[in-house]
Amino acid sequence: MDALLAHVSATPGLALAVLTIAFAASVVQFGLGMGFGLMAAPLLAVIDPMLVPAPALFIGLVTSAWGAWAERAAIRWNEVGTALVGRLAGVGVAMVGLSLLPSRDAFSLIFGLFIAAALLLSLSGRRLGFTPANLIAMATLSGLMATFTSVGAPPLAIIYQDRPARDARPTLAAFFAIGCAISLAGLHLTGWAGPRDAALALLMLPGVFVGRVVAGRIGGRFDRRYRPLLLVIAAMAATVLILRGAL
Repeated sequence: MDALLAHVSATPGLALAVLTIAFAASVVQFGLGMGFGLMAAPLLAVIDPMLVPAPALFIGLVTSAWGAWAERAAIRWNEVGTALVGRLAGVGVAMVGLSLLPSRDAFSLIFGLFIAAALLLSLSGRRLGFTPANLIAMATLSGLMATFTSVGAPPLAIIYQDRPARDARPTLAAFFAIGCAISLAGLHLTGWAGPRDAALALLMLPGVFVGRVVAGRIGGRFDRRYRPLLLVIAAMAATVLILRGAL
């Protein structure tokens, strides 16, 4: 931890950039109910690939658990349990894939491709019937993507987009809180998560807390017009990561 703090203090510009990303992504997350991973993860990966996926997943766990606790009475635990079956399957596939990666450059390439896939899912406008089979299938894809990139919301958004927000928001928050913990356990078992990642996440927490306060003050003025900007930022970062891994 001391070595990590020394590294950050030696590069204050890097620390400021990371805190700014955590802050901005938290405003998006708490203002829209989604978007932390999609905005933060690709930008953090461009700055330093060591900031993903585990540190971003730690923060995702905090923000999701925070939201789930705030609306815990409305959580549909039967849906959470069904979706977690798929999450476990997706994390298992991701663990195999991560254990076979030859280098960090290969990780950057795959990371960028998964972010691009998440963007396409966000823009697709597709709809799926809300059935247990579809829920498990989308949760499996979400688990695979989240374990590689910390971005797992787009597949679940497809199946939950027609559900009442008062039910979907707390249920998804509970799923992502538990799902992030499962992904982190899988990353730890494959050597992709450890104490250093937890320390990096702790360094981002001040940005998260300030983002929560700002989002609360903005309230209803923070609306869906921010979504296109979020997608453009993520698309640019994904392009950089794909090029970095391919060249």
